[in-house]
Amino acid sequence: MRTPLRGHPLVVLVAVVALGAVVPVPSATAAPAGGLPARAAAQIAALQEIKRSITGTDTKVDSALIVEQRRRKGSAAFGRLPSYRTGVEVRPDGTVSVDVRAVAVTPGLVASLGDRVRSVSVDGATIRAEVPLSAVGAIAARPDVRRVQVADAAPVDARSKEEQAGKVEADTLAAVDRTTANRATADPTTADPTTAESDRAHGADTARATHKVTGTGVKICVLANGITDLAAAQAAGELPEVEVLPGEEGGGYDGVPLLEIVHDIAPGASLGFATAGLGDARFADNIRALRSRLRCDILVDNGRAQDEPQFQDGVVARAVDAVAADGALYFAAAGDEGNVTDGTSGHWEGDFVDSGVGVGKFAGTAHDFDPSPTAKQVLDPLAVGSGGAPVTLSWADPLGAAGDDYDLYLVNAQGNVVGASQNVQDGAQDPVERLHVPDSQVDRLRLAVVKFRGEHRYLGLTVHGGRFANSFDGLKGYTTAGAIRGHAAAKGAIAVGAAPVGDPYPGDPAHPRGPYPGVFDVGQRPERFTSDGPRRVFFAADGTPRTEVRPKPDVTAGDGVKVGGSVRYGTSVSAPAAAAIAGLVLSGNPGLPAAQVREALATTALDLVEPGVDGRTGAGVLRADLALDFTGASPQPLVKARRPTPVNEVDGTPYFKPGTTAAVTVPVHNSGDGLAASTNVVLTSPTPGVTIAPRARSYGTIEQGRTGSGEFKVTVAAGVPLGTEVKLDVRVAYSGATSPTTASFGYVVGEPSAETRDFSYTGPAIAIPDDNATGVTATFPVSGLGRASKITFSVDGEQCTATEGATTVGVDHTFVGDLTGTLTSPSGRTATLFQRSGGTGANLCQVVFADDAARPFSSVTSVNAPFTGTWRPVGRLSTLLDDPVDGVWTFKLVDGLPGDRGSLRAVSLHLNGYR
Repeated sequence: MRTPLRGHPLVVLVAVVALGAVVPVPSATAAPAGGLPARAAAQIAALQEIKRSITGTDTKVDSALIVEQRRRKGSAAFGRLPSYRTGVEVRPDGTVSVDVRAVAVTPGLVASLGDRVRSVSVDGATIRAEVPLSAVGAIAARPDVRRVQVADAAPVDARSKEEQAGKVEADTLAAVDRTTANRATADPTTADPTTAESDRAHGADTARATHKVTGTGVKICVLANGITDLAAAQAAGELPEVEVLPGEEGGGYDGVPLLEIVHDIAPGASLGFATAGLGDARFADNIRALRSRLRCDILVDNGRAQDEPQFQDGVVARAVDAVAADGALYFAAAGDEGNVTDGTSGHWEGDFVDSGVGVGKFAGTAHDFDPSPTAKQVLDPLAVGSGGAPVTLSWADPLGAAGDDYDLYLVNAQGNVVGASQNVQDGAQDPVERLHVPDSQVDRLRLAVVKFRGEHRYLGLTVHGGRFANSFDGLKGYTTAGAIRGHAAAKGAIAVGAAPVGDPYPGDPAHPRGPYPGVFDVGQRPERFTSDGPRRVFFAADGTPRTEVRPKPDVTAGDGVKVGGSVRYGTSVSAPAAAAIAGLVLSGNPGLPAAQVREALATTALDLVEPGVDGRTGAGVLRADLALDFTGASPQPLVKARRPTPVNEVDGTPYFKPGTTAAVTVPVHNSGDGLAASTNVVLTSPTPGVTIAPRARSYGTIEQGRTGSGEFKVTVAAGVPLGTEVKLDVRVAYSGATSPTTASFGYVVGEPSAETRDFSYTGPAIAIPDDNATGVTATFPVSGLGRASKITFSVDGEQCTATEGATTVGVDHTFVGDLTGTLTSPSGRTATLFQRSGGTGANLCQVVFADDAARPFSSVTSVNAPFTGTWRPVGRLSTLLDDPVDGVWTFKLVDGLPGDRGSLRAVSLHLNGYR
């Protein structure tokens, strides 16, 4: 979850955009006012030597990778760079994580990157992989590669995997206790202790009670780094079912708190999720997929804009615009980079001003920050609290066609260069430089921007999570409005600022307090860290010049919410609250165009600061009750069919059989907010030889929360073979905007056989590769069954023990919480058996995965090791029986984190047929 500076007084980060005259450093703690120490100039010259030596296809490689290669080869230049670090993380095996930007993603390119490909985005033309540092030049030399750069890093969880596993275990164990305690102590006259304070502060509880809408008929989908602790939240009753885009659950913890905030405000809305991790291309893919595949009406993310372009819409912003054009609403965190008005800005932008001071031995002139005609300032200090912050420099050249070359340098108070980004821009690269601030001596570091070659351009410099401020040695910190960037600034996005719902943010002094247990009013003050607008854009998505000023943020919503066991601040918390309020509006006004929902939110928002729309809070803070008063609302029913129940009229069994008729009861349930009048159910089947009478039945009026049912006769002709699938399609029509709904259910002709056929892996033990998405597989050829009536899967073993390297267990592994096991049918359908559950516990032995098991495997903790017994899998195994089962089945086992080892030894597939 994105958070601003924590635990520090108001501090500001100043980007050394310009370098002044070369003068000696007067002391170890002070640099010459506005100038560049001679030592720094000499070291920048050494780095420029390396830059000038880059030729050919190496110009397509991130400068940090090039410099790290040279450093490891003992380049003489590094004798003059005693404090310089590239920031490239090279693993013990010599590999680095890179994003390969391609002309087009092809199977050949993917294969050329080896077996550690982490993600592939065809639409975004990007592959993330771990490759040898020594190989990046050869990769860049391929004609189908446009660029090789250090992988965009998601925020790092500093905890060890053991600590992270412990958190999941603690959450899981506490879930049942928390649910029991809440039920035992619940007072109907007080607020639900599991409900976020933002529900009250936004007047959403009042809106639901007054207008009788809860989000019914609306699907709200969240994008964040992961939902690792989803099972714990569901066990605690804090979340219902969440539809996850297959394979996109991610590996972090930010998604569940966002989903809980949405669910607290719009409890009737359906929920969906996909990861926003693994780079901008994957993020963009998932935005489009949530709309096209999961049919999400509203999307919201917690944002990570530092890797996105500033003056032109990048791949994520284009995806946001695409789903908005398709009718969806998209909410994005405005960001926590601060604003000029509150003195917390981490951003400066403006035209390059030539200081007249040459920098480096070969080329380069520095930008002058000081706007006065008589003074120059080319060194700007970084403040305490900015350690570890990413810094991005952008300029007004089109993406993929930057012909003007700017560089970014980080200098300490002793005059040593400690970091740099100096990519070659010769007409085929992006206009971006990036570096990370080290964690030590941050109050004595300075940033410098140098124009290496080209024309004067409009610049933008942002310290993400840091700030610009006056330095300890007298340098002035210059800031401007415009910290909002990336997809939050897309025209199709609703960028959300933050205001506290309750206790003030504990960071900088004088943060405001929120209204809880009251509601927001016009006297509310916004958070001081919200990124401000507007956002200037100089190019259309295709690179065509176009100057545009976009007012941002759009609206403000509440943060400082207690969710997931802690109080969370930041615009990443306010964005899901705004999305949920929009969900209530849509629920009460089905089919309302997105533009009108936006209008309703902006029109009814409470103006907080400067009159009218402003660059800190947009139109103001949202109130759900006012928005629904403005639009009006009509409670909508939502009636869906549940699985029909057949009873064979010949033998009373619950099966369809050749030459018989079954009485089929079709239940339908109204989970919506309103009465379902004139409910009519139509039952049909496309299966040859199957007839149904009557075709339709009236179910009358079904109240909210109630189930209606009716009986149909389904006849199977005598010639229909055993094992044939009978498909029943149910269409439910009723008075309401959500009507009709449809559902399909599959049955197989015949009675399940009591005979279980076992298909076991009998090969040698297979070592599970550590931290490798390739994993290992075991296959099971199946024949002679046709259709199956029942399926279970087992991890076998003769003797169960948690001993490391045990040979008598089905899967030995020293950290079962690293493992994900999936089963794939011959038709290609896949079900997840277990996924990163078990924490530090070792070994799986005599484990049976069955859909009807009482306990989910997601609830295990390390105390259950060695893992044994019967458990419910993550995904339903029965979905694998929708097709004939003859053919090759595949069990795949993947180790997703480094540092542990094990082997796949004995597993079995168990199937029952029909008779």
